[in-house]
Amino acid sequence: MIYHKVLVVGGGLAGMRAAIAVSEHNTNVALLTKIYPVRSHSGAAQGGINGALGNNPKGRHDSCERHGFDTIKGSDFLADQKAAMLLTAEAPKRIRELEHWGCPFDRTEEGKIAQRPFGGAGFPRTCYAADKTGHVILHVLYEQLVKYEIKTYNEWMVIKLVVEDGVCRGVIAMDLITGKLHPIMAESVIFGTGGGGRSYVATTNARTSTGFGMAIPYLEGVPLKDMEFVQFHPTTLLGNNILMTEGCRGEGGYLKNKLGERFMQKYAPDFMELAPRDIVSRCITTEILEGRGFDDSYVHLDLTHLGAHKIMTRLPGIRDICMNFKGIDPITQPIPIQPGMHYMMGGIDCDIDCATNVAGFYAAGECACVSVHGANRLGGNSLLDTVVFGAIAGEKAVKYIESKKDSRKGEKAINDALEQQEKKLRALMDNDGPEKMPEITKQMGDIMLKNVGVYRKKEELAFALEKIKELIQKFKKMKLLNKNIKGNQELMWALELEGNLLVDEAIVAGALEREESRGSHSRTDFPKRNDEKWLKHTIATYSPDGVKLSYKEVDTSIYVPVERKY
Repeated sequence: MIYHKVLVVGGGLAGMRAAIAVSEHNTNVALLTKIYPVRSHSGAAQGGINGALGNNPKGRHDSCERHGFDTIKGSDFLADQKAAMLLTAEAPKRIRELEHWGCPFDRTEEGKIAQRPFGGAGFPRTCYAADKTGHVILHVLYEQLVKYEIKTYNEWMVIKLVVEDGVCRGVIAMDLITGKLHPIMAESVIFGTGGGGRSYVATTNARTSTGFGMAIPYLEGVPLKDMEFVQFHPTTLLGNNILMTEGCRGEGGYLKNKLGERFMQKYAPDFMELAPRDIVSRCITTEILEGRGFDDSYVHLDLTHLGAHKIMTRLPGIRDICMNFKGIDPITQPIPIQPGMHYMMGGIDCDIDCATNVAGFYAAGECACVSVHGANRLGGNSLLDTVVFGAIAGEKAVKYIESKKDSRKGEKAINDALEQQEKKLRALMDNDGPEKMPEITKQMGDIMLKNVGVYRKKEELAFALEKIKELIQKFKKMKLLNKNIKGNQELMWALELEGNLLVDEAIVAGALEREESRGSHSRTDFPKRNDEKWLKHTIATYSPDGVKLSYKEVDTSIYVPVERKY
């Protein structure tokens, strides 16, 4: 049996930062990831990472406190306020840490880290490396992973979290090359497995973002929190939903309808294109629904007035994407864009220490809900979330281990789990039912996009919940074509699909019950925010009979919730 003091699951920014934090304390740690770390979806983040450094002339008076308030306001006051303030207080330290590790941030003329404006921010505080910020941070952290000689299990996938009497004992993992299952004992397990964007057919997320990392602990009694809050990014490339970074608007890009109007003027006159993402996505959708979009499907993101030099130095990746995938040059042509599913504010229910209700089990990054994003995340805060809470998760896991009086417990529980999972895989591969995985996957994506999108209403949500439950039953009758255990991607996708459907059920059920509009959750039948009834977190607990919902209070100890105005 494989043994590590700490096992980190997920090779993106949160996972790598957690593993580094553990290694800094000279504690035995390993990182397990289903794809090679530098291929993780964290690399798709383009625009930047937020921190109150005050390096932009227009941001001299910025502060961590103001960053915290902007984050809380942007969350439509659903963020836990002490957690949000911790996030923003840690930001300058973590950004400078990345700088000292070699992150090639763009620079001001004085040689300081450059900062650009981003949505919902009172000051320009988004540090960036052109439009490849996530990519370069990913490589910087990977260098640290190599430096600390951290053991890495590449192309392995965790399929079960082993919990015994409320204590985490380890995991069962599958080597995706050989198909062999491996029991791994660990004193503490940290999940940094990312979001579940593939629930939607139109998404900026990679194929690997299936929400499976949320489903695994969910099945073991770890609740999910605020799953109904799903962020649609306002600007994704028409047709394939590739992300067009908020940095485009941060650098001065315009949003225009088919009448040539900068329509954000009538919705958010003070912030214009740099209003929070939930607002901008709704405004674009409204323009399209009311007939002011092009072909009733998109609007324009216009960068042509920025000039060739600015686009080629600040947004070179965006230009490459537009030319390679759409055959247009943003230097001379507007970019056709539409909102696309982008990020999950909800996730594994964690406290401010990244701890869950299972002793020794922690989570960080998009798979987790501390909650610092509430009902809507500000652009630039996701990368920050990964490095801040990734580090915290690693540090708290070490402290947990040091507080334990015994170790290497739970061997029987792990072996029992191994036997159970072997039987499950055999049953899945032997199933000869009539249902096909591509059809279930497509139906899931279409249902979620059509019924649980930018705008929502009771009838559509109820229909979606019924259909997702039907798909869960269809999954049980699904036939796999590949019967070879070695290198079986179909098997991996099947396991992820099951998790995806369970996560979707939690999303839809939470959205149906929340009879208000708040942040990314916009109900046409309940268009107003209702603090009296709904200023609370949704807690989803797994049950074989369907998701069970409960609620708990939001930390509003610092700022009194007020109406958002931009």
